[in-house]
Amino acid sequence: MAAPKKGRQGTQGRPGRTLALILIAIVALTGGMFASGHTTPRLGIDLAGGTSITLQAKNEPGQKNAINPTNMNTAVDIMNRRVNGLGVTEAEVQTQGDSNIIVNIPKGTNSEQAREQVGTTAKLYFRPVLTTEVSGGDPAASPSPSASSSASTGSDKDSDKDKATDKATSSSSPPTTPSATSSTQGRAVTDALKADPTPSGSGSAASSPSASPSASTDPATAKLQAQYTALDCTKKTARAKAGDGVKASDPTVACGQNSQGQWQKYILGPAEVEGTDVDKASALFDTQGAAGWKVTMDFTSKGAKKFASITGKLAQNQSPQNQFAIVLDGEVVSDPFVSQALTGGSAEISGSFKQQEAEDLANMLSYGALPLTFTEASVTTVTAALGGEQLEAGLIAGAIGLALVIIYLVAYYRGLSLIAIASLLVSAVMTYVIMALLGPTIGFALNLPAVCGAIVAIGITADSFIVFFERIRDEIREGRTLRPAVERGWPRARRTILVSDFVSFLAAAVLFVVTVGKVQGFAFTLGLTTLLDVVVVFFFTKPLMTILARKKFFAEGHSWSGLDPKRLGVQPPLRRTRRVSAPVDTKEA
Repeated sequence: MAAPKKGRQGTQGRPGRTLALILIAIVALTGGMFASGHTTPRLGIDLAGGTSITLQAKNEPGQKNAINPTNMNTAVDIMNRRVNGLGVTEAEVQTQGDSNIIVNIPKGTNSEQAREQVGTTAKLYFRPVLTTEVSGGDPAASPSPSASSSASTGSDKDSDKDKATDKATSSSSPPTTPSATSSTQGRAVTDALKADPTPSGSGSAASSPSASPSASTDPATAKLQAQYTALDCTKKTARAKAGDGVKASDPTVACGQNSQGQWQKYILGPAEVEGTDVDKASALFDTQGAAGWKVTMDFTSKGAKKFASITGKLAQNQSPQNQFAIVLDGEVVSDPFVSQALTGGSAEISGSFKQQEAEDLANMLSYGALPLTFTEASVTTVTAALGGEQLEAGLIAGAIGLALVIIYLVAYYRGLSLIAIASLLVSAVMTYVIMALLGPTIGFALNLPAVCGAIVAIGITADSFIVFFERIRDEIREGRTLRPAVERGWPRARRTILVSDFVSFLAAAVLFVVTVGKVQGFAFTLGLTTLLDVVVVFFFTKPLMTILARKKFFAEGHSWSGLDPKRLGVQPPLRRTRRVSAPVDTKEA
């Protein structure tokens, strides 16, 4: 008898190692799921309840090619800031396709307020800084903040390095910074409400020693001072309401974050320059000097005049009243100081920027003049009760589909159905665990179309088992015993399974790319389960079948094994018989 080939012997002799490998992977994934604390998949708006808003970007008249990835991503960042300002948790803001933004806000949020926040164009203003201090600190004892510059994340730069300068002129060192006391706060507010709201040289609040907060009897001044005193920027709700409803022509209070991660509160004068006055902003690396990354701004002709006027006035003051605050949606994202009038129509903000911080700030400044508007393409509101009913209906449909598949397998394949059911359970466990982990990892949310994708995947997975079992049966019909039949049938079944799964995965990938919204959930789940089908068939079903082929119940073709030769129509081999004839006497009588 010829010795078996080494490759085939290795395949048959070590199926236990392959089974152990996939079981270890399942245990590791399950352990990671419990360690992360996310033991259930994250539910989408249509299942958990909430509001889903689809916004479509449109170019302003006369503007072309404004809808591009950079502008869309900047819009997503700004909308994220707005939604987070409402105190919303687990909200999702993401681009869909080239011109759509999807905002998913979970239940428990004022949907009307959220729609107003995300649907309006960002408001960007340049306001003079009148006074500022660390929120929650003692105004007299806290270090006076001078210039600082923050990126879109809200983190400020080092106060004694950041500066705004004319491109053609090198920056000078910041002036000496006096402490911001309660009296200067009151004087600043008083000056802000005068006819000329911008503090100037000798007439500025910083040079008036006699003024005090109590000296002001103007109700508007007293109200603004009271708002500033009561403002606690460490609270998200307070930051969201700071300056709410204030006109651009009025002074206001605002919040920003410094380099130590502390929140600062500000009193800001009326807006002197609007975001639409910025023609272009870019992040550049200074290769000639030591400034590192910096942000350059080019103003429109109208904006250049405004900026030259305000910087000329601010340059005559002492810190913090020589700073201008760049305010986006009521929050200070940068507050550089000015050392001279900037009359060239362009300026730069330099300091200890990192590349990403400089790029984020440049995008913020550009967005103030971004020729994009957003219109609501659709708004879907689902109550928690309705979402629960949809989830329950989806689970019932999945259970019915799984039950029908199991009934068919048991009725047709009998003992082989145990292998198929075990494989389905392994696939289900891996799908559940991976979906639970993808929620906090990439923000995957299980919506109703995704549940449909998982249900469809039951049939795809069962089809792979059927292909493998039928190949084995074909080999038995040709007269082979079970163990050779498994090994000879596997290569043929493997090719068919891979081709079938590749077609399913390709369809899911194309559907994911060309669609937007909830249909992507169906495509993602279908693609994920198709990949898991390959893993389960190769690393669980095939090794388990190899092991069971050695068992007497399957190897001898028990009537309930699903491999009974008689049921498969195998004809017993024909046996040749030899005839015994009477001897012939050749001799003649």
